[in-house]
Amino acid sequence: MNFIKRTLTALILLPLLYISVQYLSDPLFFGIIQAVLLTALIEFYQLPRKKFIFPDRVLGVIIALILGASFIFPEWTLEAALLCSLAAAIIYFVITTRTLEKLMAYPVSAALTFFGAVYLSFTLNHIFWLRKDFGPVIIYFVLVVVFVGDTGAYLIGKFWGRRKLAPLTSPKKTWEGSAAGILTGIMGGLGMQQIFIPELMSPSAAVFYSAVIQIVAQFSDLGESMFKRASGVKDSSHLLPGHGGFLDRIDSLILVLPVFYYLLKYSGIS
Repeated sequence: MNFIKRTLTALILLPLLYISVQYLSDPLFFGIIQAVLLTALIEFYQLPRKKFIFPDRVLGVIIALILGASFIFPEWTLEAALLCSLAAAIIYFVITTRTLEKLMAYPVSAALTFFGAVYLSFTLNHIFWLRKDFGPVIIYFVLVVVFVGDTGAYLIGKFWGRRKLAPLTSPKKTWEGSAAGILTGIMGGLGMQQIFIPELMSPSAAVFYSAVIQIVAQFSDLGESMFKRASGVKDSSHLLPGHGGFLDRIDSLILVLPVFYYLLKYSGIS
């Protein structure tokens, strides 16, 4: 039943993803990104509530939007967005902290509120720059490397995995699965390069980028798993049948998108 749910959900989401990346105007595509990352952010803020820690969701959403605006408005720099976000957070907590209980909770609540917004908004908004600077096909390259690698890691890890990769954070992940994820991710990246972008990227560059993407994706996935593990939950939500929540679906991309963007921009490898 879970496999059927996962498949049906994927059959709905994949065409929507393709249409969004391929055809939407910049403002509409940016709006879709904000909707997805804000949903994931709300899920993120729900996790520590299981342990009676309460980040401020409204403030977090505001900070995420302030940071996100720097990706679509060139005159609104990231530096200005960060300064404005930090000032907004401090002013907000100074004004709203009126009880001893809120004062005692302030350090953790403020830290998680600010961190969550930066963690998701600063990172995931790089998909907008990837499409704008390098075209939709480069996003497909990233997604294929991540998803093919994840599938390879899951299958090999499930049937042949023996040595635990991170038993405290994610008990089911194994070193064998991790290695398989890197290898299958490289295969997926090479396939994309050969079929869709031979003029944009050489085979050696595809291998290099794919390996980096998969390694970073695995750390990104484990980083998000630590939050869920610490909160005692398996999935961030149940909004996507068979897949958990939006945060569960994009966890591998959180670090991958900015890392890959700056690699493409500054490495000179093609």
